[in-house]
Amino acid sequence: MLEERINELIPLQKALNYSFNDPHLLNKALTHKSYANEIDIPVKNNERFEFLGDSVLDLIVSDYMIHEYVDLAEGALSKIRAAVVNEGCLAVLAKEIGLGQYLLLGKGEHLSGGRQKTSILANAYEAMVGALFCDSNLETVSKVLMPTLVVEIDKYKNTCKIRDFKSDLQEYTQGKLTCIPSYKVVGEIGPDHEKRFEVEVTVRNKVQGKGNGRSKKEAEQNAAMMALDNYLSDSDSGE
Repeated sequence: MLEERINELIPLQKALNYSFNDPHLLNKALTHKSYANEIDIPVKNNERFEFLGDSVLDLIVSDYMIHEYVDLAEGALSKIRAAVVNEGCLAVLAKEIGLGQYLLLGKGEHLSGGRQKTSILANAYEAMVGALFCDSNLETVSKVLMPTLVVEIDKYKNTCKIRDFKSDLQEYTQGKLTCIPSYKVVGEIGPDHEKRFEVEVTVRNKVQGKGNGRSKKEAEQNAAMMALDNYLSDSDSGE
């Protein structure tokens, strides 16, 4: 059974252009907690690998940018990294290699479309990175992953494209409405290690945008982006 499972992961390794010395590490990285909680025999899920992979991604992206973008300040580098090493981008990278089809999910998660969920895919990608690091070293991880990550980095290297939606929204409301927006956390979802925050942005006591993210700052940015889109859409329509 386990040997059959390992054979199933061969196409994924080909998509990565990397063959695991210990493919059991990859299998563990693709074991979601919903699966581990449902089967009778003890199986560890991928959460520890996910924790490790998050740090590894930050490091290899930071190392690349420090050497390639010598004229960019720390703030700009941080914005680029945040744009690349985030849930949405990692989920896209996961889909490009078909990661979802290799996940071990519990029945409920599988039936609810877990293989396509952004959060599950992003977490699995991080876990896969953690497993890759444990199977090799940092240099190898960088060699395997940076070709695709560079494509994403290049999208944001022109820092003028990296918007601070909170600042833009405040500038808009001050100029057009003579007031400033306020933000409120209205929900927190998930365990501490993968908590997501839900935020509402209010202008003149009316909710104008909602957003969620791994951090309060990310959720606020997403809420501000929605509010700006709403205001600009109303402006374009003449309202």
